[in-house]
Amino acid sequence: MSKKRNNRKNSRSRKTSRSWFRALLGPLLKLSLVLAVIAAVGLIYLDAQVREKFEGKRWALPAKVYARPLELYPGQQLSAEDFRLELKGLGYRSVSSVSRPGSAHWNGGRVQLVTRGFPFPDGAEPSRNMTLEFGGQGLQRILDDRGRSLSLVRMEPVLIGGIYPQDNEDRDLIRLEDAPAMLPTALVAVEDRDYYSHHGISLKGIARAMMVNIRAGRFVQGGSTLTQQLIKNFYLTDERTLARKLLEMPMAVLLDLHYSKDEILEAYLNEVYLGQSGARAIHGFGMGSQYYFGRPVGELSLSQVALLAGLVKGPSYYDPRRHPERALNRRNLVLRLLHEQDKISDAEYEEAVAEPLGVVEQRSLQKGAYPAYLDLVRRQLREEYREEDLSSEGLRVFTALDPQVQSRAERAQSTTLEQLEKRYGQSAKGLEASMVVTDPQTGEILAVIGGRDSRYEGFNRALDALRPIGSLVKPAIYLTALERGYTLATPLEDEAFKLKLPNGDVWSPDNFDNKSHGRVPLHYSLSHSYNQSTARLGLDIGVDKVIDMLERLGVERELKPYPSLLLGAQALSPLEVAGVYQTLAANGFRMPLRAIRSVTDAQGQELSRYPFALRQEVDPALVHLIQYAMQEVAREGTARYVYSQLPPNLNIAGKTGTSNDQRDSWFAGFTGNRLAVVWVGRDDNAKLPFTGSGGALRIWTDYMRREHPEPFYATRPEKVEYVWVDDATGLLSDQRCEGSRQLPFIRGTEPKDSVDCGQLRRSGNPLDWFRSWFQ
Repeated sequence: MSKKRNNRKNSRSRKTSRSWFRALLGPLLKLSLVLAVIAAVGLIYLDAQVREKFEGKRWALPAKVYARPLELYPGQQLSAEDFRLELKGLGYRSVSSVSRPGSAHWNGGRVQLVTRGFPFPDGAEPSRNMTLEFGGQGLQRILDDRGRSLSLVRMEPVLIGGIYPQDNEDRDLIRLEDAPAMLPTALVAVEDRDYYSHHGISLKGIARAMMVNIRAGRFVQGGSTLTQQLIKNFYLTDERTLARKLLEMPMAVLLDLHYSKDEILEAYLNEVYLGQSGARAIHGFGMGSQYYFGRPVGELSLSQVALLAGLVKGPSYYDPRRHPERALNRRNLVLRLLHEQDKISDAEYEEAVAEPLGVVEQRSLQKGAYPAYLDLVRRQLREEYREEDLSSEGLRVFTALDPQVQSRAERAQSTTLEQLEKRYGQSAKGLEASMVVTDPQTGEILAVIGGRDSRYEGFNRALDALRPIGSLVKPAIYLTALERGYTLATPLEDEAFKLKLPNGDVWSPDNFDNKSHGRVPLHYSLSHSYNQSTARLGLDIGVDKVIDMLERLGVERELKPYPSLLLGAQALSPLEVAGVYQTLAANGFRMPLRAIRSVTDAQGQELSRYPFALRQEVDPALVHLIQYAMQEVAREGTARYVYSQLPPNLNIAGKTGTSNDQRDSWFAGFTGNRLAVVWVGRDDNAKLPFTGSGGALRIWTDYMRREHPEPFYATRPEKVEYVWVDDATGLLSDQRCEGSRQLPFIRGTEPKDSVDCGQLRRSGNPLDWFRSWFQ
């Protein structure tokens, strides 16, 4: 009985289980069908997303900013050393025998090189195999590979920086066929050996990674293929989570299903992260090659290719600049894998392993070396272009920056500031400086230095430091006086005076030497920068008239008609000062200062051109007179230091400037082909131990000594004539008379009375004529 009861229980139990199974089977099948439908819909959605984003992938390409291209021609004043520096900035390799673009061979004053060529907006410059011969004053001959003379060749321009998208990703797109043949081979060898045989994911790699992760108790290895890495970078995040991994795998399979291995690999070459330069993220091997080696990716050697391929695993950990030993070991591992897989020969392996890392110093790179100039370029571009276009459309911006001029200016500034600190000790600590260099013939800005550390990307003193300009304002005052009937020989009273201001204060300017100099000729007052006679003159002609002249010369900010403006209390930036002096150097023709020459789209189609432009604001005859007086500043006035260092035939014209309480040191001056404005001061506005002639003028002079500029030859307008006058009285004289001077006058304004030079004994002092009159 017991056995039968048990059998009946078991039978009922089996029937109950079957009934439960039948009851669950239906919902399970339905759930499975729903999940299958959801999975299918999900796959369809993922498939659409993969194809849409991959086929429509547009990297945000930063605008590329280029320096001026160096134009070569026989007879050019270009030294072999300057050309070496140009090639270094362009990343040319020094080789024993040239064969490929970007290589050069030096033999004394002769260099053979193969240029890279460049697609300029006005026509492509081809790659050339040519020889340059230097000697004497500069470049003597240019010969092509057949020995024929070339009259003009343009080198490719130096890439100096970019305007980056919000994510600060910087990349230079390349095609797979443009990459060195060994680059994809090295990537596959070290990152994904089964790349050409798997279908987006590697089961062996996943299994191996799972074992490592289980042993570690956390995600330490992903087992990702190159395709999965690309999926992660394109569509997903860097999070090491199971959900991301589960999503990554089907997407990788779908990507591999739709596109060829070469298409996927080319996208990977342009997307992969390879390092960090400050806030700028280096993406892709095109930009990685420039960042680490300063040359295009197509010119990399085997060892350099191996280093870049090795960086993919950990750009920060293997950073060759911060961790050279790690980077070297990683590079050699890549080379060993290539050797073991028979991708390179024994000889190639031994040669590559023996090479140094070959990474250029970050400060030697031209890209990012000119933050102050790039800041100016950005500001000028934003007047016409949207920010998103500048940072994502791959625009090409061609500028007037001259790397050689910039280098000379930086060296002059750095060297002189060090000398000033040594000379003046603690009172000169913390000096800052800025500088703007232009071509006075065109208005192009050739160099900008924003501070003592020329590579600092912060506060740009050349553009944003508004400092009282001191006596730099005086040429505008004297030019205003000349326009209203004064002449260079007009006597001025250099005597103390007091002026009661509307608020009850009393304004009483002093000369720098705390002396009054009596009656002095106008040109003498300017060249010796007398404050009292200048202030009297400015008040006589009217402060409003001086403001009008400053605006015509180029000042665009609002100027207040305070008497203190006459002694330079108005604050301007070095760039604004350069604009004023540019008009003075250009004979009264106002030229907008230009940093940009042209802008093209990514395909080379010109979008904007910034041509030479000018507008006459002041009579050239009057400017000729003021130029004469500014030349006196250098010959016998406050800037006479320059001719202790520079040739006297330069005919330098300029003006020193020192602000109230000696807190700012300025000099603005020009030669025939260079205009430079220098400011020296301290950010805390502390008093300086030197004036404009003791600080800024020293930097300016050192720069011009390095530059070897052309002399300034002032063109004499027709209505200007030179007349001999007595320096003490301003009356007509004779060149044979002691103390006579030849001054320019607007025809009809020259003195009518003359002096018998035999009646006077002069020592050159403008006051002697008073003494002789009463003897």
